[in-house]
Amino acid sequence: MSIVQVDLGRRSYPIHIGEQLLGRPELVAPHLAGRQVLVITDDQVAPLYLKQALATFSDYETEQLILPAGEAQKTLENLNRIFDRLLARRFGRDATLVALGGGVIGDMVGFAAACYQRGVGFIQMPTTLLAQVDSSVGGKTAVNHPLGKNMIGAFHQPRCVIADTKTLQSLDTRQLRAGCAEVIKYGLISDVDFFVWLEAHLEAVLGLEPQATAEAVRRSCENKAAVVSADEHERGQRALLNLGHTFGHAIETGLGYGRWLHGEAVAAGMVMAAQMSARIGMLPDREAARVQELLERAKLPTKLPPELNVESMLGHMSVDKKVLGGKLRLVLLKAIGRAVLSEDFDPEILRNTLEAG
Repeated sequence: MSIVQVDLGRRSYPIHIGEQLLGRPELVAPHLAGRQVLVITDDQVAPLYLKQALATFSDYETEQLILPAGEAQKTLENLNRIFDRLLARRFGRDATLVALGGGVIGDMVGFAAACYQRGVGFIQMPTTLLAQVDSSVGGKTAVNHPLGKNMIGAFHQPRCVIADTKTLQSLDTRQLRAGCAEVIKYGLISDVDFFVWLEAHLEAVLGLEPQATAEAVRRSCENKAAVVSADEHERGQRALLNLGHTFGHAIETGLGYGRWLHGEAVAAGMVMAAQMSARIGMLPDREAARVQELLERAKLPTKLPPELNVESMLGHMSVDKKVLGGKLRLVLLKAIGRAVLSEDFDPEILRNTLEAG
């Protein structure tokens, strides 16, 4: 097991990474304020890991809630089901919520914890690659709105993260590849050595070879923890973690949540960000090609879906959370391993990038 620390003063917390971590009470006990624990998961994860997760809290007053799976279920309605259970069981301010599952469950449970009685503790137990390397770390919590992804949410840090890499073995190939998009993102934004390592070890990561998997998760978490520690509330540097996401969120919203997985949309978005960077003259063409080649090796989408046109993409991108003063800001690349936030670009270059798809 390795431990990555997210340094946030009194709210610092560990990310435990390794195999067979579910069911180990000593990892979570220091982070529980009271006796009441509500474990929330979905109907796909529950048959696989709920029993193990509940064993972690066998000495506590534990409840469970199983929600329907999928991005389309990340709604205010399902958020309210969490509140209903908490209130019906008279959970207090020292209760702990536990998110067992992928990014959808983690985001929803974190938002519920941020809101319930103005904030209670929660623990992340991510079971997908995307959640282990990205969404479970950093305290971004939210639900979707029909007009925009993750537009209703709050910052609320977990007390700890238990990333049991053994759970990745139950992922289907599509989910695993989608998670790899977020892994590749860390190499692109700030860690060229990690990108080069991924070029050499991508197949080992996708094959879930234990050493390569642990290395990919650890290095991804180290990169994210460093950014979150420096800029918790996304006032500057943290926005770079959204490389490809403005394009990607527009794809997800335009298609309807769940048609493309989040990582698939981000992969296509990162290629468009790289291509736009090259069009501006910011990124050498050969570097943009390397970005696309690695994502193609992961068998991820690198073009817009044909159902979406330029106008629909621009419309959805206009409600992105990085829009300030009516001006769209995009994360672009000066080099592999060097991302920048820019609003100083010709709108026609963005349009041309979308038209090229």
